[in-house]
Amino acid sequence: MKLSKFSDETLIKFGLKATNKDDVIEELVDLVSTSPMVKDRDQLLIDVRERENLVTTGVGYGVAFPHAKTKAVKGIVIAFGHSEQGVDFEAMDHKKVHLFFLIAAPEDAIGAHLNVMAQLSYLMKSEKNRQTLLQATSPGDVLALIDSVA
Repeated sequence: MKLSKFSDETLIKFGLKATNKDDVIEELVDLVSTSPMVKDRDQLLIDVRERENLVTTGVGYGVAFPHAKTKAVKGIVIAFGHSEQGVDFEAMDHKKVHLFFLIAAPEDAIGAHLNVMAQLSYLMKSEKNRQTLLQATSPGDVLALIDSVA
C-alpha cells in the first residue's frame, strides 16, 4: 500500500514552531485539518490528545506517531512534521522528538489503520530512513520515502 495516498504535499511541514508536546499535537492537527478528509478539527484534536494521554506515542529514535481513530475524519489521513530543535514528547527513550507522523483514521478503519502504523513504524526503524527525513528539503522527499515500502 502506498502511504502517500493518505497524504499530500500540503500535509507536510518543515520547521514546526511548537516547543512542547501539546502544541505539537495542535500544530499537526491544524495542518491535517486542511485536508478534505477532516470533518471536525476540534473533535480530532480532542481525540488525538485523549489517545496521547493513555500512553506516549513517542516511540524513540526521535520519532512520534500521534494518532487517533475518530469520527472526525472521513478516511485515513497522514500529516508529517519536522522539528529542527526537537521536542520533549515523553518518548520511551527520553530523547527529543524531531519527526512526527500524525495519523487520523475513521473509527471503523481498524485493519487499514494498523497497516499504516505498521508500515510507518517499519520505515522509522531504519537509521538511514530517519536521516533521510531529517535532511529532507521538500515534501516530495517525504512522500517518496513513505512510499518506499510496499
